[in-house]
Amino acid sequence: MSDNGHHTGPVKTPKQLAWLSFFSFVLPVFIIIGLVQYVTTDAKPSPGAEQTEQAIAKRIERVGSIEIRDANRPLRAGQEVYNAQCAACHTSGVAGAPKLGDKGAWSARLGQGYDTLLTHALKGKGAMGAQGGGEYNDLEIGRAVVYMTNEVGANFPVPEKPAN
Repeated sequence: MSDNGHHTGPVKTPKQLAWLSFFSFVLPVFIIIGLVQYVTTDAKPSPGAEQTEQAIAKRIERVGSIEIRDANRPLRAGQEVYNAQCAACHTSGVAGAPKLGDKGAWSARLGQGYDTLLTHALKGKGAMGAQGGGEYNDLEIGRAVVYMTNEVGANFPVPEKPAN
C-alpha cells in the first residue's frame, strides 16, 4: 500500500492506455486475420491435390491378389528350402532358433514328433514367424523340417507328393 491510501496501476498516462489496448485487443485480431488468410490462400496445393498415376493406382489397388503357380512343378529338396528360407536364423541361432546340427538344442524338439515340428514351422512359434503360405508349399516346408531334424539324428521320412 502506498502512504496516501490509493492504489495505482501500471498505466499512468492515456498514451500508455492506448498502446495497452492496441497490443491486447487489436494486434491479436490482426494476427488471427493474417493466419486465416494464409491458410485459405490458393497459392499452395492442398494435401492430395498433386496425384501421380502411381499414387492413384496404389490407393485404388485391390486388397487381395491371386498368384498362379505351376502345380506340377517338381518339389524342392529340403536342403534347398532350408538354404533359401530357414538358414538365416537356424545357421546362427538368431532369437533362440536351434542351430543346424546342434543335437543338444534339437533333442527336446525331436521328442515332439514330426507333425508338431511341421505345425510350428507352418504356423510359427515363439520368435519364429509362420513359414506357410509363402514361396514354398507346406510339403516343401516339411522337407526342410525333415532335413534339419535328420541332420541331428532323427529318422523322419522325406514327405512326398501324394499320388492323385
